[in-house]
Amino acid sequence: MNLVESCHCTVIGSAYNGGKAYLPLRSSPCMNFNLYLSALLMAATSCSAVVVFLCWKRRELPIAVSYGLGILTTALYTFGYAFEIVSSSLEAIRFWLRVEYIGIPFGTVFWMIMVLHYTGREAYIRKWTVALAMAIPIVTFVAHNTNEWHHLFYRSLTLDYSEGFPLARIVRGPLYLLHAAYSYLLFFIGTGMLLQMYWRSAPRMRKQVGFMLIGSCAPYGFTLVHLSGGLHTPIDISPFGFVLSGVFFLLGIYQFNLLRLAPMALQKVFESMQDAVLLLDLDDNISGFNQAACRAIPGLGRKNGIGLPVAALLGGQPEIRRIALGGDFSGRERIRDEASGLHYQVQLSEIHDYRSRPTGKMLLLRDVTDTVLSEERLLENARQLSDLNAFKDQMFNVVAHDIRDPIAVLHNLMELLEEETTDCREEEQEIVREMGGQVRNIFELVESLLEWFRSQRGGMNFAPVAIGLENAVLRNVRLLRSRSEDKGIEIRSEIAPDATVYADKEMLDLVLRNLLSNAVKFTKPGGRILLRASSSGDSMLVSVRDSGMGVPADQIHTLLNEDFSIPSEGTGGERGVGLGLTLCREFVRLSGGEIWFDSVPGQGSTFYFTMPSANAAEEDKREIR
Repeated sequence: MNLVESCHCTVIGSAYNGGKAYLPLRSSPCMNFNLYLSALLMAATSCSAVVVFLCWKRRELPIAVSYGLGILTTALYTFGYAFEIVSSSLEAIRFWLRVEYIGIPFGTVFWMIMVLHYTGREAYIRKWTVALAMAIPIVTFVAHNTNEWHHLFYRSLTLDYSEGFPLARIVRGPLYLLHAAYSYLLFFIGTGMLLQMYWRSAPRMRKQVGFMLIGSCAPYGFTLVHLSGGLHTPIDISPFGFVLSGVFFLLGIYQFNLLRLAPMALQKVFESMQDAVLLLDLDDNISGFNQAACRAIPGLGRKNGIGLPVAALLGGQPEIRRIALGGDFSGRERIRDEASGLHYQVQLSEIHDYRSRPTGKMLLLRDVTDTVLSEERLLENARQLSDLNAFKDQMFNVVAHDIRDPIAVLHNLMELLEEETTDCREEEQEIVREMGGQVRNIFELVESLLEWFRSQRGGMNFAPVAIGLENAVLRNVRLLRSRSEDKGIEIRSEIAPDATVYADKEMLDLVLRNLLSNAVKFTKPGGRILLRASSSGDSMLVSVRDSGMGVPADQIHTLLNEDFSIPSEGTGGERGVGLGLTLCREFVRLSGGEIWFDSVPGQGSTFYFTMPSANAAEEDKREIR
């Protein structure tokens, strides 16, 4: 991208007629030659248009935008000059000069922005820096189009026939010199960045950077040849540098995909990878590597890595060498490096060119030492947990056989003792009742713990059958009659005789017993407990309503969501262990139902649960058959 309008404005000092430049107008001997040159310039314009179109298709990339705008200025320059060299009047030349100067002042700035993107210096691209860089191009554009008023850009523009055919004689002004100096300053800075990038790039990246360098420098090189007088011709050859430039840019785009990712950005991604990467050529020599590879492989460094045979480099790491020299590209292998004690996941991939021909191999080493150590710790923890579970099971078996049975006997004896002391004094009856209550609490604790243990261990057999709900309720009410009568609590059931559920008998009894026990526990003496059941679709909805103290406000949202409820003291001083509702929740859900409650502190609670109805279960069985 040449931003200096070298065709008529770049002759400096006395290199040409004391600072004068000439443009061909019209003559019979040269007209045909000018037509050929015009056609060549139109071809360059077409190449530039193709590049602009490709940039527009990838306009989501910042580098494609700046690159495309720079090429667009080139297209305007070559397009205008193609018509300028075949123009036959001074007015026509002035018109095509204005067309060319739509792009000429701004091309170098766009090219510089592209170079900043390309070399990874995006931090310098800010709105204020771009606006500042555009100041002189804007002054150049305005000065060129208003030159007839002030003559600061061109001091004069006249015709001359001294070469045997008409030429336009141009004498440059101070604003033109400012424009030329600014353009070449940016060009030399940008070229220095590209050269620096070229020497720092990996070998596989240098061709891409080289294409960018040649494509960028070609127009300026033609200009320098013209300015030095090395090629004596009245025609400025600078615009024809864009023909060479367009060819190199197109080759770079199609062969190296220049617009997909700037090589410096790609290099930064490669260097920042945590995985070690080795690039091998077809002879198994190292052609590239990143910083992580230097840390993973002893003896590998920036000064002595490229070109080394991988077999020699990995002599102390035989497992990695085996994979690198092998031809298995199918999967990944986990190995342990004996030299460093680290664990790696190694993957070997084949590299192909744009024609799908193999060009080398890529060896990727991922450090998985932390993962392996974590897996070993998890296995050890799992073993310890298994031992603890076995110990827990043994302890509960002890509870089941060595503690439950004596307490059950003691519970039965206390019930007999309570019946025998009905004729004793009130003080003695109170002592016996207190002893009986404590024994019952201990017995219920052991029973709840065993039921919970069996449910968590998976030791309970879930054998659902059709169960008459009324009989199940009456059976559990009888078990709690002694406690309810002691507190003067009325338990009434309004469940229809034909109400049936499809559930496991032991689980249903445990749910009913725990809900009734809680209702008795938290209902004041003289209170009432009401049980109801109604059909709700394929389920039976059961409710247990009491007139007790209700659920405290701070437990309403957590009572059925915690694994263990906080035990609370009943209205008669009864105490629990907090396992009852947990068991109810687990068994109801295991049966395919749900459990919830409504409660008003001080007025009572209603607990609801659903169980599949026996009729719906029978219909499902018939459908399955």
